[in-house]
Amino acid sequence: MGEKIVVPFGPQHPVLPEPIHLDLVLEDEKVVDAIPSIGYIHRGLELLTTKKEFTEYVYVAERICGICSFIHGQGYCEAIEKIMNIEVPRKALFLRTIWGEFSRIHSHLLWLGLAADAFGFENLFMQTWRIRELILDIMEETTGGRVIFGSCKIGGVRKDVDREMLSKMFKILNNIMEDLRETTDVFINDYSVKHRLVGVGVLSKELAYSLGAVGPMARASGIAIDMRKQGYAAYGELDFAPITDESGDCYGRCVVRIKEIFQSIDIIKQAISKVPDGAIDVKVTGTPSGEAFVRFEQPRGEVVYYVKANGTKFLDRFRARTPTFANIPPMVSILKGADFADVPSIILTIDPCISCTER
Repeated sequence: MGEKIVVPFGPQHPVLPEPIHLDLVLEDEKVVDAIPSIGYIHRGLELLTTKKEFTEYVYVAERICGICSFIHGQGYCEAIEKIMNIEVPRKALFLRTIWGEFSRIHSHLLWLGLAADAFGFENLFMQTWRIRELILDIMEETTGGRVIFGSCKIGGVRKDVDREMLSKMFKILNNIMEDLRETTDVFINDYSVKHRLVGVGVLSKELAYSLGAVGPMARASGIAIDMRKQGYAAYGELDFAPITDESGDCYGRCVVRIKEIFQSIDIIKQAISKVPDGAIDVKVTGTPSGEAFVRFEQPRGEVVYYVKANGTKFLDRFRARTPTFANIPPMVSILKGADFADVPSIILTIDPCISCTER
């Protein structure tokens, strides 16, 4: 047996643009233990409930994470709507669904680009992000924002999308399909990518379940869990099934995200064909009193929101448990026994968002 040494990994690392720190205990080139240290970021989001009125707090919720911003705002709005028994117009529900799926596509494409960069495929990184730019252009044209949209509000949405724009969305999605297939085929079929990912960071179905893995991390281990199947927003009127893989390795997690991109395009197309006419919001009067607990599906997995209101314009509590927080224990588990060179790839395949986690 070789001598054990401790190698600090992060919070700054050329492959990982997230402030996570791990103490890696190595024996030769094998990781025998990984001790995470989080807490480099604290933004006082809960304290802001005492300073921002509940109608304004949606802007704070959206800034929990830039990449997942829309669904954070949507989850907060639905929690307040649940407390106040607000019935959101159907058109607003469909628009929330469409924007949520566009967010999922741009998040997965961003991740694929970072993964390609980690493998050393700079051209693949640029091609992936070039396609992502087309998605962000749609978001900018319909919401006014490219990453943080500000289009969700309590009682509905702030921006309307007319039939002409919906048709344009449909055409753009059709136009990028060939580029998407060509680019994602490299991730799926290239020998070098497979060599780096197949059989690396294997998380069994049993371990994924016992450690509480969520999102693509869980689905790549064969657990068909997806909060969208609860039917929130307009998902109850759309036809789709959770994307799963049985391998449980880094390659499986990559394949699940790629398939989810195409699934999101299909969901958007279904939603576009069913968007009703009508109002996009309702007038909100009074203040919330009570508490609500809601579960949504972020690109990275299940996110949980808890809101407690006291009948005034300021909330008592707002808590969000993000998917990266749930995926850190499974990640630490699969790092043990891995080669030191595979550590960046394993961490990347949970798609970490540490700022999102620490709030």
